[in-house]
Amino acid sequence: MSSIYNKSDNLKSLFTTQNILLANICWGVLALLYFLLFSAKVPDANGLVSRAEWYVIGTNIFEALAYLMAGILCLRNWRSRKIVSGRNVWLLFGIGMLSYFLGGIFFGYTEIVLGEEPFPSVGDIFFVVTYLLVGIGMILAVASRRINLEVWQWIIVLAIAAFGSALAWLISQQDPATTAAATEVSGLKDQIGTFLSWFYVVSDVLLLIIATSLLLAFWGGRASLPWRMIAVATFSLYIADIWFKWATRDPNYQSGDVLEVCWVLSGVLFSMGAALEFEASSNRSRRERGRKRT
Repeated sequence: MSSIYNKSDNLKSLFTTQNILLANICWGVLALLYFLLFSAKVPDANGLVSRAEWYVIGTNIFEALAYLMAGILCLRNWRSRKIVSGRNVWLLFGIGMLSYFLGGIFFGYTEIVLGEEPFPSVGDIFFVVTYLLVGIGMILAVASRRINLEVWQWIIVLAIAAFGSALAWLISQQDPATTAAATEVSGLKDQIGTFLSWFYVVSDVLLLIIATSLLLAFWGGRASLPWRMIAVATFSLYIADIWFKWATRDPNYQSGDVLEVCWVLSGVLFSMGAALEFEASSNRSRRERGRKRT
């Protein structure tokens, strides 16, 4: 029995908040270096310029493990009765992160193994679920906090919303696939791709607005640090998605561009936010028990 308790204590000491944060920071730095050092396209034996297959596989591994860890940590918050920010919020985040993990697996399988166009694909089903669940979770988080922004903060929110919307609209208008779909009858796959493209654009803008509100409302204080991480993770997701929409204008698109590291960083930041929220809630619970004893 003592050996079982010792193993349990060792696991608890291993998965401390500090170790989780350190592991995520290292994963994010390694991913950034990996993208920066190896993302260049090189000519193959036939003279075609493309990225190495091992590099593309590596980018999928970095992204998949980041979202897998984020999903696990968010579900840990959901199972904890100490969480003060609402367990349903973290349940939605957890399922959303695991759904994004599965979507990335299908995306990589379609592109690397099948050698087909990865957008649209089966993976988009899971990506859509992620956007819906994360969006609902963030709305619930904002509603529960009863955010009251000052006038200058609302101005910043509106400015960022206008900029994000204008950038997304500009890229969408210059998308040849979107233009072709609007002027002639296209195939079912093209129609699905057009719908998904607009869905991602609208979802990114809405998440950007909510994230900006969270970032401004919870700027000060240690207890607000988890939500600042979640907000920055949403910004990172927006950057990666907008870049993907721009990059896929090229019919010879191949995943692995440098800015796509923002997808990995988004998962890393969600993990860090979940870990910080777990620690903050645990500390608050201990303080409340201490007051009751006194």
